[in-house]
Amino acid sequence: MAQDRPLNHDEMLAVLDWYRAAGVDTAVGEEPVDRFAQRPPQRVTPPPAAAPAAERPVEAPMLGGDPSEARSLAASAQSLDQLQAILGAYDGCGLKLRATQLVFADGNPEAEIMLIGEAPGAEEDRQGKPFVGKSGQLLDRMLGAIGLDRTNVYIANTVPWRPPGNRTPTPEEMALCLPFLHRQVELVAPKLVMTLGGPAMQTIFSTTTGIIKMRGKWSSVAIGHHTVDAIPTLHPAYLLRNPAAKQQAWRDMLSLKLKAEELGLN
Repeated sequence: MAQDRPLNHDEMLAVLDWYRAAGVDTAVGEEPVDRFAQRPPQRVTPPPAAAPAAERPVEAPMLGGDPSEARSLAASAQSLDQLQAILGAYDGCGLKLRATQLVFADGNPEAEIMLIGEAPGAEEDRQGKPFVGKSGQLLDRMLGAIGLDRTNVYIANTVPWRPPGNRTPTPEEMALCLPFLHRQVELVAPKLVMTLGGPAMQTIFSTTTGIIKMRGKWSSVAIGHHTVDAIPTLHPAYLLRNPAAKQQAWRDMLSLKLKAEELGLN
């Protein structure tokens, strides 16, 4: 076997000529590097490309509103008109930036029965009134079946601005809007409240229990400084998707009718 020895001058020139012919024209180190002895390089996965703007979900920015400020503003309202004006000027909740307009309420502000839903949908956002889309039309028929309409009930939502994509309001958004709902209930002072859907029920009843288990059961609840008998029922939008559940909602409506008659409500 040949012994290793230093290259002579002519041999080194021959090696350099071979490197140049192969395209090597830059020295990268004084000492040779054993690449096989090194750890293999870590593969870096590039971040996924951003989706086109039209495909990305649109989220309302959070403005960092202060719930204590919301409570102070809500408490200052001495009438529903004042409360609506205060909400219209309030910029603490980022939902307002994506909504078309404030959806405050509909119906009779002197009614003794109040209905509370979750949040406005697309049609409500366009018209500025709660429950005016397909679910609202079904709600009107439900009320009519027990002799009620929007002239003798008052309708509001837990959140007065439409969440992007009709998503469920976040806990932060709920915390900023809740003082205004509480004040709204205090000013209307209804004798009976019916919540529509799970999120509204969980907000008013301060519970994490599901709507299927809670619906149809009367409870005395404190909403702000107003205590009232309240009953949860299924949301009309849910009934449109699950027609078989209308029988349950019908029983809840009959319970509301019976309760109103017992109290002598108009």
